[in-house]
Amino acid sequence: MSNSTGLKSYFQFHSVDWSAMRSATWETVWMTLLSMIAVVIFGIILGLILYETRSKQGIGFKIINWVVGLLVNIFRSIPYIILIILLLPVSKALVGTIIGPKAALPSLIVSAAPFYARMVESYFREVDSGVIEAVESMGATTWGVITKVLLPESKPALIAGATVTTISLIGYTAMAGAIGAGGLGNLVYQEGFQAYNNTITLVGTIIICIFVFVVQFIGDRFVKMTDKRTL
Repeated sequence: MSNSTGLKSYFQFHSVDWSAMRSATWETVWMTLLSMIAVVIFGIILGLILYETRSKQGIGFKIINWVVGLLVNIFRSIPYIILIILLLPVSKALVGTIIGPKAALPSLIVSAAPFYARMVESYFREVDSGVIEAVESMGATTWGVITKVLLPESKPALIAGATVTTISLIGYTAMAGAIGAGGLGNLVYQEGFQAYNNTITLVGTIIICIFVFVVQFIGDRFVKMTDKRTL
């Protein structure tokens, strides 16, 4: 009984503003989804550039590969909490504010796109070179190789990588929330940690965990659906 009473005093679920919790959850969901769409687009483009210029002859290709690789490595190396601060002027210029969910989007995209780009490049490298050579021998252009070989053959890996990146973005949204970007991170920090409300911290953590589990489940299902080895 004493343990039960202690838990009830520690976690007081009647103190949770469920309307605010739902609103914060929705903010986290749409921040993650919008940024992930942009990350997949930019990540695939950057990964393609790195892959296509990796072995090309010519000083122009080498310069492009070096510049893109340098930028990718730099932004991959910067801790996210520092990157948010560095990109505050960019967020202000793009969305007109440095607080709120919209302000977090530039930093979320810039932090995750280079990470995903390196994954994309490695997935393309794993594609059977014999298949690529066969398609090229039939007169396929570079764009034809990309659309008919690289992307289809690496689709399961691309989805798996996007799943991992999405889960990382969920964690980034929580960190962004701690400095005013909204979402569950902001709610847990402001109304949970700073207000000494352990229940809000617990509920917010549980919702984030459920979100991660759902993303992982959906990602695994799509990987199985697209992997020819499991069909």
